[in-house]
Amino acid sequence: MQAPTLRLEAEIPAGQAGVRLDRALAAVFPDYSRSRLQRWLKDGAITVDGAVPRPRDIVHGGERVRIHAQLEPEGAVQAQAIPLDICHEDEALLVINKPAGLVVHPGAGNLADTLQNALLHHDPALETLPRAGIVHRLDRDTTGLMVVARTLGAHRSLVEQLQRRRVGREYQALVAGTFTAGGRVEAAIGRHPHHRTRMAVREGGRPAVTHYRILERFPAHTLLRCRLESGRTHQIRVHMAHIRHPIVGDATYGARPRLPPGADEAVREALAGFRRQALHAWRLQLEHPVSGEAMAWEAQPPEDFQSLLAALRAHRDRATDGHG
Repeated sequence: MQAPTLRLEAEIPAGQAGVRLDRALAAVFPDYSRSRLQRWLKDGAITVDGAVPRPRDIVHGGERVRIHAQLEPEGAVQAQAIPLDICHEDEALLVINKPAGLVVHPGAGNLADTLQNALLHHDPALETLPRAGIVHRLDRDTTGLMVVARTLGAHRSLVEQLQRRRVGREYQALVAGTFTAGGRVEAAIGRHPHHRTRMAVREGGRPAVTHYRILERFPAHTLLRCRLESGRTHQIRVHMAHIRHPIVGDATYGARPRLPPGADEAVREALAGFRRQALHAWRLQLEHPVSGEAMAWEAQPPEDFQSLLAALRAHRDRATDGHG
């Protein structure tokens, strides 16, 4: 089968002025590895303002970049027989219900046991697509729905829908503390100035908006329905911590478990034993890349999340009965 042809066009942003071209291209086209971009430069598949450049050329900002290349397999990420919970599958896309503990795609020194490895085993043709068709991410210990493109056209469509905020993503989040009403958090998010693996609300960060509504109240916790208007790294986790309602179990942005008044042994154990963020991507809505049909999927939280909620409900109901 002939490799698909990729055609992309973009402008080098002014913020990249003074940077080497190969580095600027990696920032402008983050879905493609730097080695692949450098190979395309060497092969003459990339032009800048109509000319074939050198990787070490310095950019000034405003240059027009065109890529016309064959999408050959990357080869570095190997297929692995990892089970997938597939909610929907057709010729254009896959919808996956991701479990806790599964990293979405390989990183430095970690080339195995990821969703990308699993996808390549499920459909070897995905090796020609950026990140095997993955167009958005969930953190390792966040569960729930993700969409994966299976063709270059579907990939382009889904990325565009995400950029235009036309992909609906709703989460269930169990947070510490109580609310009187829903609301929104609008606070820019950027890399933490001292802890490079963390994100933080900070000046100069990228704009980020999270809407939240109350699904269920507990004596010392609230189950929220969160809707993303943007999609920044760790967005819900950072925003909830920012308003002092960190997500239960979030070791990075949270605090010690907050116990409800009169907590019994069952609820103490349930909270202490939940060792990941209580965050689940439960609803996904998008426009089908081929048919244009509006489609939506829902997936209930996994068993550990459900068990934690059950323990909190039982404690709440006992406390309510005791005051009746």
